[in-house]
Amino acid sequence: QVQLVESGGGLVQAGGSLRLSCTASGRTFANYAMGWFRQAPGKEREFIAGIGWSASITFYAGSVKGRFTISRDNTKNTVYLQMNSLKPEDTAVYYCAAVTKSSAPYIYTGIDQYDLWGQGTQVTVSS
Repeated sequence: QVQLVESGGGLVQAGGSLRLSCTASGRTFANYAMGWFRQAPGKEREFIAGIGWSASITFYAGSVKGRFTISRDNTKNTVYLQMNSLKPEDTAVYYCAAVTKSSAPYIYTGIDQYDLWGQGTQVTVSS
């Protein structure tokens, strides 16, 4: 069974950087559309970044655009989220997710479109 495992979360001061990684087991990662979501305490899970089959196709939520960068390395079955200029409001549990039955190099932004999820990694930004 394919699994997603996130790593790289932690505690950082405002203005700092972190890079999250999400590694998938299985041999069909290159066919997955991938996304990063986050969920802050008391809030709904929200989409923040997505990447299609091709690493050149990306999309960001307005709250992170210009600060976060999503990328993927299909040779390593891994998707990354580089987070720069972090703010206290970025504090949340971050999840990677996959659309495993994507029929085209689309980017998906809806939570319900993703059918495979990681366990989440905590990111805490102190002021």
